[in-house]
Amino acid sequence: MKYFVALVLGMVVGAILCGLALLYNPFAANRGPSPLSVTDGDVISLSYSAVPAESILYTNDGESVHAPRPEKVLQLWEPPIRQTSAMVALLDDARGDPAGIGVKFSSKSESSRPFQGAAIVDSAWYIYLPERGSLFVAQQENYWTFLRQVAFPAWRSSANTWRGTWFGDMTSGPGALGTAAVTGASGSLRGRDMEAVESLSVLAYSSDQGFVAAEGRLLIAVPEPLSAAAANQE
Repeated sequence: MKYFVALVLGMVVGAILCGLALLYNPFAANRGPSPLSVTDGDVISLSYSAVPAESILYTNDGESVHAPRPEKVLQLWEPPIRQTSAMVALLDDARGDPAGIGVKFSSKSESSRPFQGAAIVDSAWYIYLPERGSLFVAQQENYWTFLRQVAFPAWRSSANTWRGTWFGDMTSGPGALGTAAVTGASGSLRGRDMEAVESLSVLAYSSDQGFVAAEGRLLIAVPEPLSAAAANQE
């Protein structure tokens, strides 16, 4: 009997130490500010509500924390896309005026490594801006800091909620500096290779309902167009 008790105690202590190692992992340090936040070049700033209930359309497997909307939207319950969510959002410019429409697909990534501070989501945006054209954004997002500083405290709370002020850059690649890859598809952006960073600002989160008050932001760096002489040399 004493060996069984020792085994159980050992498993409990091991689980606690494992949880502490995940939460206070020294290798999961917070990233510095995004390089796009201090650039002097042309930057397209787009913001949107990160609360699925406030989006134009949101869907997933129908069993996740965030409920699909509108109520009768098709759900992504088939095995190949069960870990995927899709959102259609209204995008505002830096002044808060409507700038365009964005469609975002997000899927849990097999490259997640909790002990390395990596909770990775692969995502892609298709964005249409009537005044500038359309573009595609491909990126990896790391939600580890959000899970540790917002989602876990909400789960641990007796009310299953978290309130405060949290801000973080979510984009972690594929660019060498942790930026997303952007390709212009039409309009003045057509054929132009750009970089982007997506960030998240959270004021309230619920373990039962997900985001209660949150806003996302995309910063897209637009390089200067090549002169005719430079273009001919290439």
